[in-house]
Amino acid sequence: MGILSVLIAAAASYAFGAFWYMTLAKPWMAASGVTQEMAKSADGKQNMTPFIISAIASILVAGMMRHVFGMADITGAYKGAMAGLGLGLFIVSPWIMTCYAFGMRPRNLTLIDGGYATIGCTIMGLVLGLFAG
Repeated sequence: MGILSVLIAAAASYAFGAFWYMTLAKPWMAASGVTQEMAKSADGKQNMTPFIISAIASILVAGMMRHVFGMADITGAYKGAMAGLGLGLFIVSPWIMTCYAFGMRPRNLTLIDGGYATIGCTIMGLVLGLFAG
């Protein structure tokens, strides 16, 4: 059941990310400096590498969150969601903020990417908590 919970939590967060970045595509592209042409591979098709890396990263994050939740005895949807929110808001997002501050990246990029990290971790935590409780 552990691997299944990790895969479902990762998929849920990944799906939210698709919604988040489709909704915020224009402001994200403006803040990041990424153009539609840059997002294409040499053959002119959508470059799939970022999507593959994102899926693998989602599985890694969900797997570690499951491990931490087990060590801390975090069970149930509420505790899982609150732990995920805390991880996203107070660990991942500040790390993004630090990297972007030194990289002189725009504040909007920090808010968009930090928002995804926070809500994505909350969703992962909720799913993992449901499986643990």
